[in-house]
Amino acid sequence: QVQLVESGGGLVQAGGSLRLSCAASGGTFSSYDMGWFRQAPGKEREFVATINWSGGSTYYADSVKGRFTISRDNAKNTVYLQMNNLKPEDTAVYYCAARHSTINLSTISRSYDYWGQGTQVTVSS
Repeated sequence: QVQLVESGGGLVQAGGSLRLSCAASGGTFSSYDMGWFRQAPGKEREFVATINWSGGSTYYADSVKGRFTISRDNAKNTVYLQMNNLKPEDTAVYYCAARHSTINLSTISRSYDYWGQGTQVTVSS
């Protein structure tokens, strides 16, 4: 059983930056692909970014490409989401998720096995 704990959310002005962290415990972190998803009020959870077990492969939603960067440190059992040039439409609860590594990265939330509790990101205009 893998436990995931997000941190780093907060309130930031448009154009600002935040770095989210997700610390994992209870499993072999390097055997999992990791993902970030977000959910805004009244909207469905949506894919943001994913990274494979080694960190050698990443994939982003078009809405964040060029602004967000996902990375991981397997020695620290942590995955990060660096968010730059934030926009009000990035406001959401951000969740990290883990799935047993496969050949292909996944943008589908139901394919992930473990979820964190979420961290709020609010971007003011």
